[in-house]
Amino acid sequence: MGRILALDYGTRRIGAAVSDGDRKIATPLEVYERTSEAAEWRHYRRLVDEERIERIVIGLPIHNHGGESTLSTQARGWGKRLEAACGVPVVFFDERFTSREAEARLREAGLKASARKHRVDMVAAQILLQDYLDAGCPEAPAVGGSLIDEP
Repeated sequence: MGRILALDYGTRRIGAAVSDGDRKIATPLEVYERTSEAAEWRHYRRLVDEERIERIVIGLPIHNHGGESTLSTQARGWGKRLEAACGVPVVFFDERFTSREAEARLREAGLKASARKHRVDMVAAQILLQDYLDAGCPEAPAVGGSLIDEP
């Protein structure tokens, strides 16, 4: 089994986490400061090769009532372009509350606000990935599940 890369998509930063080879444990990896898509594609192609990634999971910010946001639409478009650039499948997974949970975990760990700002995105990606792993790494939408298919 190959590893899975999870990305917490944002307009300024993208948090990343990676699974172990057995797809049991999610580990925070990095926070990527966005510049241009061309630079992003180079960065993620390198990451996919170095980390032996077989699938990418992108978190979708879903409203509490289950509807998608404008940022969800942007993440979907970006994810499709990333899939083409990296040549590995991309799936989308509900990321509701991951940033809030990441912020709370970092606060509980005693990190000051400035330190939390630089880590929250990758911890949110770790939470997203662990939720995905715990759900059994679905490749297709499950009834009542958290995997998000096309709207």
